[in-house]
Amino acid sequence: MASVKVFGSPASTEVQRVLACLFEKQVEFQLVKMDSFRGHRRMPECLKMQPGGEALTYQDQDKDALVESRAICRHVLEKFKNQGNRELLGEGSLERALIEQWVETEAQKFDPPSSELVFYLSIAPTLPDYLNRVETPPLEESKRKLEKVLKVYDQRLADNTFLAGNKFTLADLSHLPNAQLLMQIDQTRETFSKHAHVKRWWDQISQRESWQKVLEIAKQAPPLA
Repeated sequence: MASVKVFGSPASTEVQRVLACLFEKQVEFQLVKMDSFRGHRRMPECLKMQPGGEALTYQDQDKDALVESRAICRHVLEKFKNQGNRELLGEGSLERALIEQWVETEAQKFDPPSSELVFYLSIAPTLPDYLNRVETPPLEESKRKLEKVLKVYDQRLADNTFLAGNKFTLADLSHLPNAQLLMQIDQTRETFSKHAHVKRWWDQISQRESWQKVLEIAKQAPPLA
């Protein structure tokens, strides 16, 4: 049995980020499917590790559990550094710092506006009693912020194949879940497409075998727990 366990819904962007990392590193894992919207009915084993009701929990042979996807990815890359893709975290202090810089840009500048746009334009309308429970806020600010960060990316990618240089790294991988959802929404797909270098980058990273495996898992039956 795999020593690595991931608790969460395969539809969760946080879970998908971790799964992509595990596939890149060729780490065997067990996915324990959980429904993020049914926290009070989660498995007791999972509730012990995520008392705050987080959408994701990672546990391996170490005693402590982790619940933040980017921290989990960093842990996986260090713990399993001698297997799978060895370029995700970079070599040397300068390359690692550059990768970390773009991971932080994703977390602080790309994730907030993209998460809000994805939720209100794609996810919220599918939830039960959506119109009675959730009032859609003005989204122009999030659209403006997304456009701003994509312009920065486009300038960077004009001279580089990937964000941190000419190697696919954690900086690129971290963008996959939210970017995938943005590309499924007409309004945000158009925003991506008008940035030629960003569009080329997305077309390249989204075809990676690791990410295609994640998408296949996400298509499977909904979680039972």
